[in-house]
Amino acid sequence: MLQAGIIGLPNVGKSTLFNGLVRAHLAPAANYPFCTIEPNRGVVAVPDPRLDQLAQVVGVSTRVPAAIEFVDIAGLVRGASKGEGLGNQFLSHIREVDALVHVVRCFEDPDVVHVTGDPDPVRDIEIVLTELVWADLEVVERRRQRLAREVRAGDKHAIAEDHVLQKLLRHLESGRPALTAGLTREEQACLISCPLLSLKPMVLAANVRESQLSQADVDPYVQAVRQYVRAHHGCDTVVVCAQLESDLVDLSPEEASEYLNSLGLQDTGGSALIQAVYRLLNLRTFFTFNENEVRAWTIPAGTSAARAAGRIHTDFEKGFIKAERIFWKDLVEAGSVAHARERGHYAHEGREYVVQDGDVLLFRFHV
Repeated sequence: MLQAGIIGLPNVGKSTLFNGLVRAHLAPAANYPFCTIEPNRGVVAVPDPRLDQLAQVVGVSTRVPAAIEFVDIAGLVRGASKGEGLGNQFLSHIREVDALVHVVRCFEDPDVVHVTGDPDPVRDIEIVLTELVWADLEVVERRRQRLAREVRAGDKHAIAEDHVLQKLLRHLESGRPALTAGLTREEQACLISCPLLSLKPMVLAANVRESQLSQADVDPYVQAVRQYVRAHHGCDTVVVCAQLESDLVDLSPEEASEYLNSLGLQDTGGSALIQAVYRLLNLRTFFTFNENEVRAWTIPAGTSAARAAGRIHTDFEKGFIKAERIFWKDLVEAGSVAHARERGHYAHEGREYVVQDGDVLLFRFHV
């Protein structure tokens, strides 16, 4: 299962947000820096309203959503790339995840300690990203040193990799993350032996107070974050209220909805963040159903029908004959499987068909 690591300065709400996302109090969330040392891990259901609509059409009550894993990683301070704070430990945990959720505090509260004094979201973002860039600089330089002999010997693969590393080195030295270096797919493939922290896809989570949620679009802190990351890093910003998300953990879905309505809110931002991470990881969802349940399955973009069948069971892929396919919206609009078949919405697909997000599939196979 792919993992998204939650990162940021100490005490910006990472563990509080993690608890809210996983719907459990798994991580200690206290008002002091380095409350988290070892990473906390939890599986998070991906909100998908299509499941409810499909379940109604096929007449089942059980819905099994897609899921991704979130990892709550210890905070870092300025100088982490040189070992300050929990620097080396922090960086090693980041290397293990597939994408990053960078939490930045966008509220003032004298009762909540801030490691650099007063909150300044743009400065805080720069501290974290600078440490990732500096750590990557060291990795790139070490890799070039190891390649030097092969480059001198004329090894074409080493020369190609060294060319990409030189390009990256100039980019990183300017203080910009590797993600914005404009590397082609072929150039990124050259870096398989040189995993970089700042090359990981990232989404910014602007952590606000409950009172800021309804006016987030005009909040000066949120506006500053959005403008900065759009200009310098090209990633999305999702507004969340980590404390409210965590407060809802002990409530039933009905109670949580009622409580949000009493505050004049539709959401805490958590669902939007989970969906943003899902897209960030370039994942797609297909659906299956039987007499008991509707289930969402996660696959990488570009997955073939045969490989998708293998997500359910290896025998499905080995003995794949065909996949009966209908787009989820066509099935919902038809109102039943029978009506959908009558209208000719079902298609038969072979092994190499590329599964699309929202496909509802029935696999035919032999053992």
